[in-house]
Amino acid sequence: MYNLLKRRLVHKKINRSFFGSFVLFLFLFICGTFMFLPVAYIIINAFKPLDELFLYPPRFFVIQPTLENFSMISQLISNLWVPFSRYVFNTVFVTIGGTVVVVVISSMAAYPLAKINFIGKKIIYSLIIMALLFTDQTTSVPRYIVMKYLGIINTYFAIMFPAFAGALGVFLMERFMTQFPDTVIEAAKIDGASHFKTFTRIVMPGLKPAWLTLVIFSFNTFWNTNGSDVLFSESIKMLPTVMNQIAVGGFARAGVGSAVGLILLIPPFVLFALVQSNVIETMSHSGLK
Repeated sequence: MYNLLKRRLVHKKINRSFFGSFVLFLFLFICGTFMFLPVAYIIINAFKPLDELFLYPPRFFVIQPTLENFSMISQLISNLWVPFSRYVFNTVFVTIGGTVVVVVISSMAAYPLAKINFIGKKIIYSLIIMALLFTDQTTSVPRYIVMKYLGIINTYFAIMFPAFAGALGVFLMERFMTQFPDTVIEAAKIDGASHFKTFTRIVMPGLKPAWLTLVIFSFNTFWNTNGSDVLFSESIKMLPTVMNQIAVGGFARAGVGSAVGLILLIPPFVLFALVQSNVIETMSHSGLK
């Protein structure tokens, strides 16, 4: 089957005209450039002096790049009454801890849905699909009420717990686990391996592209969450909260806002660049777009 598919791909490549290939790559280049424009705009504006930010007509490129916006961030950070390192610790702790737990819970929940037959399996899977239809804004009020009764408002868990019950991670892992060969699991069962050992020693190592993709999604969600609706003590607020407070200051801090956006963009971008091939492989198997 693989050889047949390979021959077809080679055959298509040979029969494709130069003009057709040129049009295809030109189209992809235009789409890629269009999608990169917002990122490029943030990067360029972060190095623009204040007088260039308000030129009319506006100019896309910077004429006299400067680091003044970043130095202003440093000055504003030094005036905070809570140490800036505390905000960094809060965000790093919630992001790393929450991402690890989300990956573990989602994978463990997806395994029986994909590989074990039990009563109510279809109902549970249907509920997961339905949960994907609701946005965070739709469930914000009932979620806040639940967290209030749990007594976790104004704690790190107010941000982490709702993500632990997210349906996207379970759906993603379940879709990918269905592609895992049943024969391998049956062989492990014959050798006397339990479901837990099969899951940890065989299934998860073979699903590296899937859980790395989930790591990216979870990391990006936690990193960009400010938690302003559930965190009220200044000492436990997230990094995006204080960075946005620094950026808000009228026209004089327009460049600072772009610099803040660039700083917050770097960690998710670096993580995605490192594992982007695994993301593409996961999307091709899970059916996500």
